[in-house]
Amino acid sequence: MQRDSGPLVPLHWIGFGYAALVASGGIIGYAKAGSVPSLAAGLLFGSLAGLGAYQLSKDPRNIWVFLATSGTLAGIMGMRFYRSGKFMPAGLIAGASLLMVAKLGISVLNRPHQ
Repeated sequence: MQRDSGPLVPLHWIGFGYAALVASGGIIGYAKAGSVPSLAAGLLFGSLAGLGAYQLSKDPRNIWVFLATSGTLAGIMGMRFYRSGKFMPAGLIAGASLLMVAKLGISVLNRPHQ
């Protein structure tokens, strides 16, 4: 009997990549425009996303920090994208955050019930 090896790339690895994207966005915002709020928000949300990805790696049911972080960023950056119409950086982060929320939701729905 063939055993299901799970997804091609575990969700927590995608989460670590997302956390790096968010943190690097804050760093780039600071480097290009000298925006300290960008740096602070990028590092804060990147760290929270990293914590959420770490928690996912330990227990796939522990999605709440990651879900709250990506959901909050989807809302905040989605509004910034809507107001400015600029894809970089607001649209990119809003889209990535929305994809993370969707991926987390799908993983919860596909999880075997206990």
